[in-house]
Amino acid sequence: MTDKTDSKDIDIARLREHQPRFQGITSGHRACLGCGEALAARLVTEAAGPDVAIANATGCLEIFTTPWPESSWRVPWMHSLFENTGAIAAGMEAAFKMQGKSTKVLAFAGDGGTFDIGFQALSGMIERGHNVLYVCFDNEAYMNTGIQRSSSTPHAAMTTTSPPGKARMGKRHLKKDIISIVAAHHIPYAATASVAYPSDIRKKVRRAMDIEGPTFLVIHSPCPLGWGHEADISIEVARLAVQTGLMPVIELERGEVTGVMPVREPRPVLDYLRPQGRFRHLFADNPKAREELEHIQALADHNIEVYNLRGEIADRMDSEGADTVRRGGMRWA
Repeated sequence: MTDKTDSKDIDIARLREHQPRFQGITSGHRACLGCGEALAARLVTEAAGPDVAIANATGCLEIFTTPWPESSWRVPWMHSLFENTGAIAAGMEAAFKMQGKSTKVLAFAGDGGTFDIGFQALSGMIERGHNVLYVCFDNEAYMNTGIQRSSSTPHAAMTTTSPPGKARMGKRHLKKDIISIVAAHHIPYAATASVAYPSDIRKKVRRAMDIEGPTFLVIHSPCPLGWGHEADISIEVARLAVQTGLMPVIELERGEVTGVMPVREPRPVLDYLRPQGRFRHLFADNPKAREELEHIQALADHNIEVYNLRGEIADRMDSEGADTVRRGGMRWA
């Protein structure tokens, strides 16, 4: 604008119309095609709004959004290490509090920086009660460093450090139940979500933002490279994880389950496993492979029963009344 410009000639309404909608993470980053983590991060930051500051652990999200000297972030952002994201976020929150600012601190990390390397700092942060929303983008392995297994990697999945062979059919161990471990700290709010359900993510982020104290959200985020599926079916694969019962979408308050996304007619786990190369060894014609498929189906069935995913709670709320069922210890989201 020059001195000769008459402010009366500026159409403010038109300028606002062409102003881009707020995005915490912008286009131009270097994520792989079909990256679930990139979509999840955008959904979280859009729902959280502009008055936030982010501590981001080393990992895929940090790497593909900040290749020197570029950045895809439009909010204050700090690169933390794998092991200290919780501590860095706690320090940021304390600094804002000392300055009398209401800026909300978000902590972003993958499963390696949450389930494994960074868990100690995460546990300390939530035990001390810092007002931080911690978001784990769970793609179920150390994807950025070569697809090594993590404690979030599902049972029987193939990674570069859990190859299938004569001794075992992929990873031997079960996926760590991180949501129960975090909820055992009795924090105000913890939840799981899937990138296949954007409105659910937005709702949970906004709810967590309104809560004073530590909150936790883990978002199941497919990785076409590490999972071995086509880039254009990431959302379909993520949805199948929920529909089979392998990825329960739940909410917890003070350690108690208070909300569940129902799966009225669960799909067989074969529908979820078949499109993914990391499970292709399970479709070999041998007894070990069939045994593992039965085991994975049993894990899904267990989740369906434990979390009432078929919808029995919702049916009871319709017949007995919502207040009666809620007094029994569960609220349907």
